[in-house]
Amino acid sequence: MKKTALITGATSGIGEATAYEFAKHGIHLVLCGRRLNRLNTIQKALERLTNVHILNFDVRDKTKTLQAIESLPNAFQNIDILINNAGNAHGLDPINEGSIDDWDAMMDINVKGLLYVSKAIIPQMTARQSGHIINIGSSAGKEVYPKGNVYCASKHAVLAITEGMRIDLNPFGIKVGAISPGLVETEFSQVRFKGDEVADSVYKGFKALQANDIAEIIYFAISRPPHVNIADLLVFPTAQASSTIVKKNV
Repeated sequence: MKKTALITGATSGIGEATAYEFAKHGIHLVLCGRRLNRLNTIQKALERLTNVHILNFDVRDKTKTLQAIESLPNAFQNIDILINNAGNAHGLDPINEGSIDDWDAMMDINVKGLLYVSKAIIPQMTARQSGHIINIGSSAGKEVYPKGNVYCASKHAVLAITEGMRIDLNPFGIKVGAISPGLVETEFSQVRFKGDEVADSVYKGFKALQANDIAEIIYFAISRPPHVNIADLLVFPTAQASSTIVKKNV
């Protein structure tokens, strides 16, 4: 029987790439995102490979998140794989100059949104005593760097939640893991730096990770045999040694 995966943040970057990767292997897909036009486009592209259902909601909205997942048709109700990918980064300011709106956006999406989606899915996994949850973290969840403050805090929280999930869900045979990428060339920098010249220069001078690289790793993790769980994986591009050390060709 084909498995069904629910992916949040599926309209771009790692989420979109993971949808394509899973579709290649015939996994049925529930794709979630805020941009309906993008969801429609991806659905049309992937329906030739697998069954696809889309849910248009913002993970920050607890009520709409729970309602959207509750609305799944019978063919998509049993979620075998949950990829908590939706996330964002806003601003790169010292804590004394940070924007409260930016802080709220990061904590609401990266932490609370992950919890809302998980809350909607986990009960069915515990009832079946099977399932696999992968939370997409960041190297920022492994170390704190200058001006990273709240973003780093949100990604540290993702790793803490992942560890807590793995402990609490262990009696039910549910796999839980985190994949934490370093620099991945996606829309991420455009959001964080609001499209200025800094955003254009983030990935210059070295080969950053691509969304497809992470998607392939996610598929590797979910395709391991039943006795194997990839609990915690940190991945950098070769040029990156830490959040602040990147070898660039100038």
